[in-house]
Amino acid sequence: MPLPITRYQVSAQYMWAGFAALALTGVSFWMSFVWPLVWFATGLFLVSAVLVLYLALRPAVEIYESHLKIGQAAIPWKHIRRLDRSSNVPLMVRLTLSDKTRVLLIHPSDPQSSSSLLRQLRRHSREALIDGVPYRQFWGEPDKQPSSRKALAAPRYPLLLPDDEAEVERMFQRLKSVGNLDQKASPEDK
Repeated sequence: MPLPITRYQVSAQYMWAGFAALALTGVSFWMSFVWPLVWFATGLFLVSAVLVLYLALRPAVEIYESHLKIGQAAIPWKHIRRLDRSSNVPLMVRLTLSDKTRVLLIHPSDPQSSSSLLRQLRRHSREALIDGVPYRQFWGEPDKQPSSRKALAAPRYPLLLPDDEAEVERMFQRLKSVGNLDQKASPEDK
């Protein structure tokens, strides 16, 4: 069995934050019997506790040379056709597979781990459009396909006016025939 290149675990901070939200839910529940307006806070604490604990219990993401493994599900790299990021912390990436199914990868972790996972996903998904851009263009690699069009010659822009160009041509012809352009200096004067 091959070993993963890298393994990305959920940050333990999410678990602690979920337990803290549960504790605050209990305290506000107890206080709501005395002050009925606290029921609103109890509901908010409960919703936040459920959300944070859901994020804390997400499975680990493993990167292999041949596939991506999210929990028990393995996705071969060649089956990923599109990779779209929607959030960075927690990292949320929508993967579109070759059979048109979509997988939402949610990975709550610190920003460095999230950016490293995103880079690994982008690097290994060679068949995919990355945020709508083809893989080779996203990474700045040249296309393998040779261009069917011949390279066009660079356009020649005139630097001189036609009269000046004719004068330069006359001076060049004189230089070729005489050897110098100075009309006043003759070989005897030297």
